[in-house]
Amino acid sequence: MKIVQKEIQISAKSRGFHLVSSEVIKQLPELKDFNLGTLKVFIKHTSAGLTINENADPTVREDFETHINKMVPENMPYYKHTLEGSDDMPAHIKSSLIGSSIEIPVTNGKLNLGTWQGIYLGEFRNHASKRKLVLTLMGE
Repeated sequence: MKIVQKEIQISAKSRGFHLVSSEVIKQLPELKDFNLGTLKVFIKHTSAGLTINENADPTVREDFETHINKMVPENMPYYKHTLEGSDDMPAHIKSSLIGSSIEIPVTNGKLNLGTWQGIYLGEFRNHASKRKLVLTLMGE
């Protein structure tokens, strides 16, 4: 079994859901050396998340953003963690709801995603910086 682990950076994104599959693949040239395995992607932040969903129609990402903002609104009077702005505590909640890691099968040197699947970065802060991801590739 081979294992490759590396930390990469994803460019800063505006608030919302963004396809980052190509950014991840571009920074993982070792992927082509794996015939069978698994890629685990972990985000090292508490105000952003990762998930897998529709990669073709951008309105899906818009709907994700609209829905999660209704689920977790800003400026709730019961939030105590407010020193970093009205988007901070909701960003932490959204990050926990969406999740901090995903796992994808690897087959013949490629991510074995479905036809319409892509990796989403959910950016939950109004003014975010680059995000760090840890990629762990395991297999043969």
